[in-house]
Amino acid sequence: MGRIRVIPVLLLEQGRLVKTIRFRKPSYVGDPVNAVKIFNEKEVDEIIVVDISATPNGTPPDYRMAREIAGECFMPLCYGGGVRSLEHARQLFQAGAEKVAINTAALENPKLVESIALEYGSQSVVVSLDVKKNMWGQYRVCTQSGRKELGDDPKTAALRMESAGAGELMLTSIDRDGTFEGYDTGLLAAVCHAVRIPVIACGGAASIAHMRAAVRDGGASATAAGSMFVYKGVHRAVLISYPAQQDLTAQLFDVI
Repeated sequence: MGRIRVIPVLLLEQGRLVKTIRFRKPSYVGDPVNAVKIFNEKEVDEIIVVDISATPNGTPPDYRMAREIAGECFMPLCYGGGVRSLEHARQLFQAGAEKVAINTAALENPKLVESIALEYGSQSVVVSLDVKKNMWGQYRVCTQSGRKELGDDPKTAALRMESAGAGELMLTSIDRDGTFEGYDTGLLAAVCHAVRIPVIACGGAASIAHMRAAVRDGGASATAAGSMFVYKGVHRAVLISYPAQQDLTAQLFDVI
């Protein structure tokens, strides 16, 4: 297996950098542009920025913020939140994003994925699948920043998004988000074994060991995290960080 990408995920709410726990209780953790500048210095592989307030509020992507972040970003940028049309995607690419992340609109209208992929290539489209267990312990895909539960199981949704033209999936366990409990490798394995496109694991990471398990046991092609990169210690003091490259090489990049 080649190099495993390790991707910080930055959440925006009204232009502020926040972090959630199980997609709830967003806590302010700083300025997103300053965070990007720090990640530049740490030689981050790629970065994903998601505006969690855009779709629930019915607003389009914040192009000004996307341009500001892209202008400071030395690594590939994926931007999501509020993308509901080909024109929204076009403006984000013009703002400097290399990829767009789509959740609600992709699941409601797979033809949007198809249209973006046809114009810009599948590699430019990341479909975000947010998943949580219902009261019967069944995995279900959610939209609207986790507020609306669909009837779809994640494997079915993943296959549909792959068929629509998505080049990559970001699979997030809502139940693990912000908990530091590790990725849900069972959920990952079910989806990764069903599709041929890369799957980014997200939700619950606290260590490189968790990332290693996501790749080795879950089949993920890349790993992403939020809390692990913005908090330090049990009291969750805000500190932007990223593993040293030598630690990643020693502990993660040799996974087969």
